[in-house]
Amino acid sequence: MFRDDVDISDAVFKALADKRRRAILDALRDDPKTTGQLVALFPDIDRCTVMQHMRVLERAGLIVARREGRERWNHLNALPIKHIHDRWIGDYARNAAGLMARLEKTLQS
Repeated sequence: MFRDDVDISDAVFKALADKRRRAILDALRDDPKTTGQLVALFPDIDRCTVMQHMRVLERAGLIVARREGRERWNHLNALPIKHIHDRWIGDYARNAAGLMARLEKTLQS
């Protein structure tokens, strides 16, 4: 089980490491978009490159695609990001808050 969690986390971290992939996720935050709509948001790169970024996001489970006729609708799946937050950020933030409280108490003494 631990190995699967690590593999999933690795894929999510890899997907989030690129600024264009984060921009794609930002574009999907409020509502799903077709692949054509997403490609149009990145006029500085070609369609194939956008599609490659989308495949990385799909493999990480961050995008879920659904076909409707000829269109491919891409939906944000924020659950993998929440799992990363719960596993890594939440614990570290709680520890950091405790350390800061102790430091403040020590400095006030």
